[in-house]
Amino acid sequence: MKLFIVVALALVAAVAAQDKYTSKYDNINVDEILKSDRLFGNYYKCLLDQGRCTPDGNELKRILPDALQTNCEKCSEKQRDGAIKVINYLIQNRKDQWDVLQKKFDPENKYLEKYRSQAQKEGIKLD
Repeated sequence: MKLFIVVALALVAAVAAQDKYTSKYDNINVDEILKSDRLFGNYYKCLLDQGRCTPDGNELKRILPDALQTNCEKCSEKQRDGAIKVINYLIQNRKDQWDVLQKKFDPENKYLEKYRSQAQKEGIKLD
């Protein structure tokens, strides 16, 4: 599940296509989003269906289930790196919001267990 958010907000920079997610949003500044309470809050509310979504936020919400299910196999290297950055940030700096997102997108912890060893290899501390 933790890897899910890696996929999640990093996919703020991605849109679905058939073989790969599009690179249309790859130049979005993920660091800027994470450092801004306003920007982060907008994406967070979008993912929770509690606020309006930008086009990239809508696309993220749409493709997130597929990315979680397939281990982000349609992600580019840049999208994967961004996802890892986002997950690490959320766990270290926004744990309460991370927990809420995890409960929404992985209520049974199946992705948490599925990606636990991979997350640890990426330096993500899940527990």
